[in-house]
Amino acid sequence: MVALDAAADILDEARAACEEAGVDNVEFRQGDAESLPFDEGSFDIVHAHQVLQHVQHPVRVLEEMGRVCRPGGTVAARDGDYHGQVWWPAEPLLDRWLELYSDVARRNGGEPDAGRRLVSWAKDAGYSKVVSSASAWCADTPEVCEWWADLWAERTTSSSLGARAIELGLSDADELGRIAEGWRRWAATPTAWLAFVHGEILAEA
Repeated sequence: MVALDAAADILDEARAACEEAGVDNVEFRQGDAESLPFDEGSFDIVHAHQVLQHVQHPVRVLEEMGRVCRPGGTVAARDGDYHGQVWWPAEPLLDRWLELYSDVARRNGGEPDAGRRLVSWAKDAGYSKVVSSASAWCADTPEVCEWWADLWAERTTSSSLGARAIELGLSDADELGRIAEGWRRWAATPTAWLAFVHGEILAEA
C-alpha cells in the first residue's frame, strides 16, 4: 500500500498513526495528485478520500488515478458535500460558517460540494462504468458534538481557513471568534445533532 499527500506534515501524522497501530505495510510518498509519481497500471485500487474537494482540477486527478490503476482495477473516491450538512438546533453563526467556508474553498480553487459532483467528474474523466452511493457522518452524542464543534472552532480561528478569510476580506478576527463561540454553544445544547453527507463512487479503470 502506498499513501500519498502533498503535505509532508500530514504524511508524518499518517506514519505515526500506522506505527501506533502496528501497521507496517505502507509506503509514504509526497506528491501531486494531478501528476502522480507512479507508472501506468501500478495499482489494483486507487482511492481518494476527501481529496477532490480541495483540488483545482478534479477531473485531471481522476484521469491520473485511472492511469496508475491496472486495467479492470478500481478507482474509488469519497468526498464531503458541505451544503448537504444539516444540524439542530438552528444556529445563525453556523449558517455564516458554512457560507464563509464555501466562499474561501471556492476562491482557493476547490469545491466544497464535491460529493454531488463525483459521478459527473468521473464521466468527464472518461470512466464508463461508475457506481455511486452516499453515506453520512453523524454527530449524535454530546461527546461527538463537542469534538466536532471544537474541531471547527479551532479551524475557524487558528488554521489557514481563518487566515485566508481575513486575507480575502471576507471576515475579521472578531467574527471568526463569534463563529467559534457559535459552534461551542451549539454543541452545549442537550439536543445537538448533525449529519454530514458524502458522495462516493467506484469506477472501473
